[in-house]
Amino acid sequence: MATESLPFRDFPKVLLHDHLDGGLRPSTIVELAKDVGYALPTDDPAELAGWFHRGANQKSLPVYLEGFAHTCALMQTKENLSRVAYEMLEDMRQDNVVYVETRFAPVFHLGGGLSLEDVVRAVLAGLDAGKRDFGVDYGLIICSMRHMKDSRRIAELAVAFRDQGVVGFDLAGEEGGYPAKRHVEAFQLIQQENFNITIHAGEGFGKESIWQAIQICGAHRIGHGVRLIEDMTLENGRVTHMGRLAQYVLDKRIPLEICISSNLHTGAVRDTPSHPFGLFYRYGFRTTLNTDNRLMSGTTLTDEFELAHRLYGIGFNDIEKLTINAMKSSFIHHEERLRIIYEVIKPGYARLRRTSLEGRMSPLGPGY
Repeated sequence: MATESLPFRDFPKVLLHDHLDGGLRPSTIVELAKDVGYALPTDDPAELAGWFHRGANQKSLPVYLEGFAHTCALMQTKENLSRVAYEMLEDMRQDNVVYVETRFAPVFHLGGGLSLEDVVRAVLAGLDAGKRDFGVDYGLIICSMRHMKDSRRIAELAVAFRDQGVVGFDLAGEEGGYPAKRHVEAFQLIQQENFNITIHAGEGFGKESIWQAIQICGAHRIGHGVRLIEDMTLENGRVTHMGRLAQYVLDKRIPLEICISSNLHTGAVRDTPSHPFGLFYRYGFRTTLNTDNRLMSGTTLTDEFELAHRLYGIGFNDIEKLTINAMKSSFIHHEERLRIIYEVIKPGYARLRRTSLEGRMSPLGPGY
């Protein structure tokens, strides 16, 4: 099936794994840098976008993360934080994303004298304005960092803003040498508050990281999770044995926040044939497609669906199922999830099916 046969940009989309500080517009970076006298590698937005992408595409997670020093340096005031959040929702509207969960680590935005609470309020203000102007629903996820020791404080921060737009708590950063279990006190707090947990795991380290995220830290979703493939025995592209961890993730419907382009750029997978997305989806794992860092990886959710279509043959029905999977897996309340599924997503796909895609079926499995 030719890529151009599907109107990827028109599909209603749901995005669960997108970093606020990894999705700035290059033009905004140039403008903000000029305002504060911050030196950039180039003042040309197109050249700057290429510079970020080349730096990220080095098959190394630590190198991939280096670009964030520049974006975070420009997100140190309430005005800039609000602007970045506002523009993110405008970009989501342009990509026909109907619900997005964006995430960031407030600790990286204290250089201008703001408090953690100031930082979160500024981002929420921008998101609220963006929701009003562009009609995109959102949830904000607060990240703690694996290499830092303030995770309980950040968990308390997430809980404090749970009724103002924060929907969950995340642990991000370099996995190797920084196990999630070191932050178990923060995760216990989140669990005791009946709140939501997603953890970056199985990206830069093996299946043990995923096990620890779920069984020690209580993760409700897994960010990336590509190394779960290590718990499966494969023969000619088929699973001949499912390990206990993989079977548990499958049985418990633990969502995997898959980011194909980012996984290639960070070296989480060797190449596109090595990426397990197609296999995960075919065997019924609760997979979702995501962007991770739109600036660094030079991508949109439309691009990720096009890539999955080209590499793994997913079609119209698969994209609809992946979108509904993502909405089911979101951290907003059940009633809101149902509203968006039945009032926005399903009608949107039904309209597309009626107008241009009636009768087209997918070669892949059910994906539930």
